[in-house]
Amino acid sequence: MTEAEWQIVRALLPVPAWLEGRGGRPEGYCHRQMIDAVRYVVDNGVKWANLPCDFPPFKRVHAFARRWQIQGLLTELHDRLRDRVRQKEGRAVDPTAAIVDSQSLRAAANIPRSTSGWDGGKKVAGRKRHLVVDCLGLVLVVMVTAASVQDRDAAVTLLERLRKLYFSVRLVWADGGYAGRLVDWAAEKLQLALGIVKRSDDTTGFVVLPRRWVVERTLCATRRSVCIPGSAGRNSEGGFWAGLRRSRRASGS
Repeated sequence: MTEAEWQIVRALLPVPAWLEGRGGRPEGYCHRQMIDAVRYVVDNGVKWANLPCDFPPFKRVHAFARRWQIQGLLTELHDRLRDRVRQKEGRAVDPTAAIVDSQSLRAAANIPRSTSGWDGGKKVAGRKRHLVVDCLGLVLVVMVTAASVQDRDAAVTLLERLRKLYFSVRLVWADGGYAGRLVDWAAEKLQLALGIVKRSDDTTGFVVLPRRWVVERTLCATRRSVCIPGSAGRNSEGGFWAGLRRSRRASGS
């Protein structure tokens, strides 16, 4: 993490309980060291035990990452950074439109069959991550299912979570996999307009589709960073840690 990035992140870090007099033991390592260590694991997909000796002991780093996830501190920091980027880009903090998509990934060897499946369309055995981003490609909601789960089925829970967290969102763009009864359900139950962006039948080869390219760019950018050992590819934790890269975007570097 560069000095410019750290200055942005430091100002947005959640305040530990012990600093506010709410009890707890003071932490033994600088948050900058710990965040850098977790980002190294996320970016390289290494085992915790293979963390270089330049970082704090891997058990302490792992405990830090788990504690931040369980207590909601990771999500809080991630959301603060996203809001900072939106303001820097001249956008309101609360988004009014979003884009949804999914991506199937091969599961790690230690992922049980009970939580993975076969995506017949993509010919991938593993898990599927479902992502909702704003118009800048910044993550709003993440959910991980077995690869066998259909997009429109997973979208029910995903959109309900989106509505609960971001009531300002009124329009969501999606691909043809979300067409059908989901469109009427979203309008009736969630007051969300689901806009389907379809690929033309006459189109051959790669074509950049309106709106959909935004979420596809985010999926591509975080593909390498979803595998935290013991969790992701696996769950949304890796996606949020990978999202901390936006500190570089917020710092303008």
